[in-house]
Amino acid sequence: MKKNFLLIPLILFFFIIAILFYVLLIEKNPSELPSALINQKAPTFQVPSLVNKKNFISVEEFGNETTVVNFFATWCAPCRAEHLYINRLSKDKGIKIIGINFKDDPKQALKWLEELGNPYSNVAVDSDGSIGMDWGVYGLPETFIVNEKSIIKYRHVGPITKEVYNDFHKKILESNK
Repeated sequence: MKKNFLLIPLILFFFIIAILFYVLLIEKNPSELPSALINQKAPTFQVPSLVNKKNFISVEEFGNETTVVNFFATWCAPCRAEHLYINRLSKDKGIKIIGINFKDDPKQALKWLEELGNPYSNVAVDSDGSIGMDWGVYGLPETFIVNEKSIIKYRHVGPITKEVYNDFHKKILESNK
């Protein structure tokens, strides 16, 4: 009886160790966080546009072609690092890029885009963070791929870097399948 009693904690200990090793060894990509919006219609909104005097009306911007939606701000250091790759994506004729300027000073954002280049066909001003909240954004930068039917197909958390650029570009091309 005493022998069996000592065996149970030992088995339990090895079971817990096995679970911990499994969790550590499975491949997890922190930029691929689950989102309730994947395969759902993109949230609709209407706010001022940063780059022109018109309102940014999301239903007019999404739905005709594959669109990359990039949440950025001038105070976000990773956004600055990512901007080179957003510019590179904008040179692909089949990709429309929309910027969402998140909780930022519009004058600073315009200056920033003038300095680094403006890859966006339009930029929505999310001064209070409500658009980001509707999209489930919790940190910058975050980038979404919206297909030609206004369906969110992919969410990338963190900056698009040299290491992930090719995979991200491939996901854009696959988004309408």
